[in-house]
Amino acid sequence: MPQKMNRSYGVTGNPQYEAPPFTDFASVTPDTPLDKLNLNWREKDLPERQRTKHVHKLHPYLGKFVPQLVEIFLRKYRPRRVCDPFCGSGTTLVEANCLGIESVGCDICEFNCLLTKVKVARYDFHLLRREIIKVLGQLHEACDSPLFGSQRRDVSAQVSPYLRTWYAPEALQQLLLFRDIISSTHYAPVFQVILSRAARSARLTTHYELDFPKAPITEPYYCYKHRRICQPIKQALTFLVRYTWDTYDRLMEYQRLRTDAPTTVIYGDARNVRFPPVDLVITSPPYVGLIDYHEQHRYAYELLGLPVHEHLEIGSASQGQSQAAIQKYLDDMTSAFQNVLRSLKSGGRLVVIIHDSRNLYDEIAKRLGLRVEYRLRRHVNRRTGRRSTDFFEDVIVWQV
Repeated sequence: MPQKMNRSYGVTGNPQYEAPPFTDFASVTPDTPLDKLNLNWREKDLPERQRTKHVHKLHPYLGKFVPQLVEIFLRKYRPRRVCDPFCGSGTTLVEANCLGIESVGCDICEFNCLLTKVKVARYDFHLLRREIIKVLGQLHEACDSPLFGSQRRDVSAQVSPYLRTWYAPEALQQLLLFRDIISSTHYAPVFQVILSRAARSARLTTHYELDFPKAPITEPYYCYKHRRICQPIKQALTFLVRYTWDTYDRLMEYQRLRTDAPTTVIYGDARNVRFPPVDLVITSPPYVGLIDYHEQHRYAYELLGLPVHEHLEIGSASQGQSQAAIQKYLDDMTSAFQNVLRSLKSGGRLVVIIHDSRNLYDEIAKRLGLRVEYRLRRHVNRRTGRRSTDFFEDVIVWQV
């Protein structure tokens, strides 16, 4: 797509997809022209291990944006404090801390806030390791006991219909046992994230439908991911052990990169949270009618007893994509950005990464009275699961 000038947008477009992609992220300075950067990364240019470095892979999260994209804008605009009003899994806050930038984020989903806080927290790793050894020791001892099988707790009387439906009895018992063991630990939030990640993997679903499971699977099935017959998941212990040590390693890796820059995570609605003064906003807001963010991590809400505010989600899939739903999305998103603008300094910028197929963000910018400084479109060709269609993402820079 050739670059061009537009009186409303400023610089638009993106270099040709075939041109060399930009990967020298540390070289970005305030003088770097964004329209000259080819952001169309292919798998060989920006492999998964780099996109999911350290804590970015503590727990799967649909719709999160590439951390390297955040890094580019943080280096370009060099804010004292950056805000993400839809912080999701905390990508903006994690990257800001690595660069020594203070950050604040909020989210209406409490699990998202839990996940983000675990990522950016400081740890006594000697204590965390001792707790891990103790927790896993108790877990193995309980699972190896003859009483584990003969006196299985009556899960039907103690858990929700969701948990009874989506887990084999042994897997559910192991998850509940882990939950009981970790309740008195100092680093309980870390173990809660581990529990959630294991619960996601241990559901009675196919290996290729972990993002959007359709129905519980209780019989052998042909797996499109592994190209063979696979069995339904019967236990969760393997996942609990594997993810516990993986989490420890990832937190340790991030510890070597993090700085002392303050990070604040607020559990609340972006439309009415009172943000502190900020110089820059970087966010990837929810799309229209695509993802139910509470439902995405339903297993976590059920196991951890977290409060659910699905009715407050902006653009949730349950609201659909009707004209009425689109209009409500426009109103809600405008309200959220209006609230954020109260804290953004004069001349500050908002960087919005969104798949804006309906060009709704032109209307939002108009309502807010913002100037569109850049609008770039990048090709996202890395697909997971069975998704293979082309996907384009808009990178929009608004200036106050």
